[in-house]
Amino acid sequence: MKIKVVGAGLAGSEAAYFLAERGEEVELWDIKPKKFTPAHKNPGFCELVCSNSLKGADPYSNACGLLKEEMRILGSLTMEAAEFARVPAGGALAVDREKFSYFVTQKLRSHKNIKTVCKEARTVPGGWCIIATGPLTCGRLSNDISGICGGQLHFYDASAPIVSRQSLNLNKCFYGDRYGKGGDDYINCPLTKEEYENFITALLSAERAELHEFDKREIFEGCMPVEVMAARGRDSLRFAMLKPVGLKDKDGNKFYAVLQLRKENAAGDAYNLVGFQTNLKFSEQKRVFSMIPALQNAEFLRYGVMHRNTFINSPQCLNADFSHKTRAGLYFAGQITGVEGYVESAASGILAALHLYQKLKGNVPSVPGDDTVMGALSAYISSPNANFQPMNANFGILRTPETLIKDKKRRYAYLAERAVKSIKEYRQKLNLY
Repeated sequence: MKIKVVGAGLAGSEAAYFLAERGEEVELWDIKPKKFTPAHKNPGFCELVCSNSLKGADPYSNACGLLKEEMRILGSLTMEAAEFARVPAGGALAVDREKFSYFVTQKLRSHKNIKTVCKEARTVPGGWCIIATGPLTCGRLSNDISGICGGQLHFYDASAPIVSRQSLNLNKCFYGDRYGKGGDDYINCPLTKEEYENFITALLSAERAELHEFDKREIFEGCMPVEVMAARGRDSLRFAMLKPVGLKDKDGNKFYAVLQLRKENAAGDAYNLVGFQTNLKFSEQKRVFSMIPALQNAEFLRYGVMHRNTFINSPQCLNADFSHKTRAGLYFAGQITGVEGYVESAASGILAALHLYQKLKGNVPSVPGDDTVMGALSAYISSPNANFQPMNANFGILRTPETLIKDKKRRYAYLAERAVKSIKEYRQKLNLY
């Protein structure tokens, strides 16, 4: 029996690979390279649009790091690709976007059980199907999904600019990560108080790009444009993306504010402005961001953009196994379900495929426990919620420890150990080897 997976982003790629590896015939549909959404440029699968970072790598101090470990245990293609394309990023897992996409694309196109179809799906297919078309689902398909799911919501997402390393003023910046961690993975661009104040003034008055094609402007906190954050208070950036805490140059100097630049590729010739998602006009990005001393002559390889993120009201229409409540054989995965972030989207692709596979084999779907990040996200997208909004991986959504642990570091370590043990038991229970 052939299973259709619509969308070859992180979630769809994981879903297709999981099923194909278990002997199922998969048709993987994607509109690229014949057609692109406003945010996509790479003709390959698994294109990372907003950032090249998959967030924290340590499973014992970071919930997204823990989610990665759970995914590795279940055989994640995304984690395999990330190791192949990894670039230095201190405590984060960041990748060379081109290499990452290439690895996944080659894996899927060469798989004997996967047929790739370059075609736009305009309606939700019948039979066994996983919809993983992401936050920029196209017109007719979007309308069909809306009809099946009783309406859609959307908010705005934004990406940060990328600059050429060669164009930086290296006399005005220094290498290093916070508290001396990560070696020379980041380039730090300090500002004095006067420079910071002038930058904020220019940022607050800068002209933003028009978004005429959309009706609403609901901004998700996790991807808030830098200019929106600045409008909350002149010092707001100093406690967010420009915080100087833990950053000193080689002479031990501290600074009023610091912008960090992170490697965009393995070659280290392109860097993105960490936390500088923006909806400013391109000319304004050049003018305002160049006020930061290290960027005074910066060459912008890509400007930041803002785009719509679409998601369904999952608690009303999805079960915890990512299946539709009333349409048999239909599953959803990725950001369209209301999980937010690269890693979370990929994880939901594994889960949707895993549950579909169990159903095909005549088994009752078994969802990971809420003591795991994967299980907690499954519970979040399916539990009643009158004000449903996208959710990132975080320790707060996991079941609380059986005993009170006041120390945060010890509590996170306990939650991580418990989750890893639980997901391994889950894998063994379902015989997922």
